[in-house]
Amino acid sequence: MPSSFSCTSLPFLSHLPLELMASLLTVVVVTLLCVGSGGGGAIAQAVQHHVVGDDLGWDLSSNLAAWSMDRIFRVGDEIWFAYAAAEERILELRSSDKLEECDLDDPIGMYTSGVDKVSLDGEGARYFASSTPENCKNGLKLRVRVVPRATNDEHTRFAAVSAEAAAGPVPSASARLKAPQLLWIAFVIAVAMWF
Repeated sequence: MPSSFSCTSLPFLSHLPLELMASLLTVVVVTLLCVGSGGGGAIAQAVQHHVVGDDLGWDLSSNLAAWSMDRIFRVGDEIWFAYAAAEERILELRSSDKLEECDLDDPIGMYTSGVDKVSLDGEGARYFASSTPENCKNGLKLRVRVVPRATNDEHTRFAAVSAEAAAGPVPSASARLKAPQLLWIAFVIAVAMWF
C-alpha cells in the first residue's frame, strides 16, 4: 500500500466529494463482510459469553431476574456460573414448574466446580436453581430462554440498512449514480488502496 493516496491517482474519481468516497468505502466494507464471511453471505455472529450475575456472580445479592431480563441467549452462546463451590451447587431442572416451586428432586444436571460453563446447544428454555432450597426460594434461580441464531435474511436486511445509512444523502440529481456504478467505484477505490 502506498504511503499516501489521493483521488488524483484515479482521475475518474477526483470529482467525487470526500463524503461520498467515505460512504462508498463503508459500502465496500459491509459488502466484504457479507460476502467474505462464508455461510452464503451471512455476517458471522459471535458467540456470546454470559457471566451469570455479572461481577456479583451466582449470589442472592445479584438479582438474577433483573440480570437476565434484557439479555438475548442464542443457540451457541455460553453461560458461565461463578460461585463459592464450598457453599453452593447449581442444579439444572427439568421444567418451569420445578423451578417456580424450587422442587430440587431429580435434577437433570449438577454443577459443582465454582466456575462452570454451560453451552446453550439448542433452542428452548433451561432452568437453573441453587441446590439450597432456601436460596432458591429467595430468588437464586435462573430461567434462560434460548432463541435461534439470526437467519441469513436477517443479516441481509441488516447489511442493506447499514449500507443505506452509511451512504448518507444522495447528491443532486445531476450527479446521481446507480447502485452497480457505486459498487464498481467502491471496488476500484478499495483495490487502489491496497496497492
